[in-house]
Amino acid sequence: MAKVQGKLIITKILIVSCFFGLIRCQEKKENTANRSPKIKTMQKIEISSVLAEQIKKGAAEEYGSFSNYSEKDLNALIDIEDSILQSNGYKNLSSSQFAMKVEQIFGRKIDYNSNTDFLKLDIYNKCDKELVFLPFSSENQNLYISKKNKLISYFYPIPLIIDYQKLYPDMSRLENTSIDIETNDGPHKVTLWKDIPNLKEQQKKNARMLVSRNMYLFNDNKTYITWLVTQDPIFIKILVKEFGYTKEPKFTHLAMTDYLEKYQTSTDIGDIIFVKNCQGELQIRTELLQYIKDHTRSDENRLLTALENFGYALKDNTTFDKDEKYKIMAYIGNTVDPFYLNFAGTNSGNAVWNAESVLYNSVISDKNIISVCQKNNYYGLSDLRESLLRIQGIIEHDSQ
Repeated sequence: MAKVQGKLIITKILIVSCFFGLIRCQEKKENTANRSPKIKTMQKIEISSVLAEQIKKGAAEEYGSFSNYSEKDLNALIDIEDSILQSNGYKNLSSSQFAMKVEQIFGRKIDYNSNTDFLKLDIYNKCDKELVFLPFSSENQNLYISKKNKLISYFYPIPLIIDYQKLYPDMSRLENTSIDIETNDGPHKVTLWKDIPNLKEQQKKNARMLVSRNMYLFNDNKTYITWLVTQDPIFIKILVKEFGYTKEPKFTHLAMTDYLEKYQTSTDIGDIIFVKNCQGELQIRTELLQYIKDHTRSDENRLLTALENFGYALKDNTTFDKDEKYKIMAYIGNTVDPFYLNFAGTNSGNAVWNAESVLYNSVISDKNIISVCQKNNYYGLSDLRESLLRIQGIIEHDSQ
């Protein structure tokens, strides 16, 4: 009996220990992004040299502090970031797995036989593939993909990613004297890194963004989704709008509600749905069209109206050729027209419904739309055939 009681006590102790162990693990997950990275001694020596030069130049982009940064600076940063990621449980993919992810998400192919260690992603021009090493600033916000370390990052100056004053205390002597320069307005003191307001908060935020982005994109860790949406919305909107990443519904929702807040019913919505890839081929982001369908009601049709407005402006659009315009109109009509069966001519809440859809009015102007769609088997769109039959019936009835 005593042995049984002893076993029960031990079991209870183990259960309690496991419970508190789980709590500690959760706390650890929240804090590891801000933990000092474990950097190998040799790496630390090399990083120290790069960091010293960055500190000597100061933190003033407008006065040339970042002008001489090079691939050497980026390599030092990546070594640090690799350590941060490893301390947060990041799992390096194989070369083929990483290359597949990069192509799926960003549309870029990695050539491991090339003599470059990085890919540059221009967030404003995804087809600009020229590899230049420009540190993160208000003017330059390129993303860099490390083929060697299999991660993605901005090109941060090192003082923006780690607490250099704690990890490299000897560097403090480099900021004991001011950096004085002559400008057109006279003498000027360049801002030092130690004088940047809220520098430690920026370091923590940048480290957290690094971890969250890479853990989600390359380790499929969905626990970071909420943080990315709430704390890193600019990056998420770039993923959706510039690179067409629509696999995560919460990311799509963020991008589309942002559009609605900024543009309401403007034609701009078409620019993120109907795009040309870097080979000049039309790509249609069908997930965004589905989002519009899912978020249209009798009293809310602003996104649908924006899509229709893009359709009406399509005839004057110089980005697409004639065949592409027919295909785009088919996709717009497939999305829009079915709603007009129930809501045409009604106004309610945020919705103003026209008497007829953009597909109907476009067919009235260009009867070839019907024959082109038929020739292309209605582009495989489920509702398009029924919509065109409806419109054709109305036209024939009115002509009698």
